Amino acid sequence: MYRIHRKCEKIRWLVHTGIPMKLALKILKYLVGIVVVLLAAGFLLPAGYSAQRSMTINAPTEKVFPLVASQKEWKRWSVWNQRDPAIQMTYSGPEAAVGSKWGWKSQSEGNGGMEWSAVEPNKRVGFILAMEDMTPATGDLTFAPDGAGTKVTWVMNGNAGMNPVFRWFGLFMDKMVGPDFEAGLQNLKKLAEAA
Repeated sequence: MYRIHRKCEKIRWLVHTGIPMKLALKILKYLVGIVVVLLAAGFLLPAGYSAQRSMTINAPTEKVFPLVASQKEWKRWSVWNQRDPAIQMTYSGPEAAVGSKWGWKSQSEGNGGMEWSAVEPNKRVGFILAMEDMTPATGDLTFAPDGAGTKVTWVMNGNAGMNPVFRWFGLFMDKMVGPDFEAGLQNLKKLAEAA
């Protein structure tokens, strides 16, 4: 009982002297300072970001290209579609041509859409990717002969604008999106090589 009483007296003395309040205010001041410095540093970071991955597929371009150019085929190999089997998809515009669009709604993958900005048969598919609350990104999937196979390169570029938080994310975009590109290309490889 005596020990409890002594501890209570020490706590009252600390509260009465204001030491915990001073300490809490000091910690808060430093935390606010760190946040301000990180936000300010965010404005100094580059606005542009990119992600890129490549993979050689042991199949001719004529077999690989249609699996990418047709947006309806993406559900067979895209890692995003596979992560959420309940994803809701809508398609519009011409099939496998400039202006072809698809949109999706997903609890886990977010809401967004993609539009083909360029289609060069067996060479390139250009896209505009729009995700909810983000500035649209652009990119390409290019196809080049590689021995008896096809080298597919998936590139995405974007601009974080003046948002310092998005600029910090931009620094890590390749590490965040790159593994998804790799997994998608691996799935595309399996699909094209099995056909």
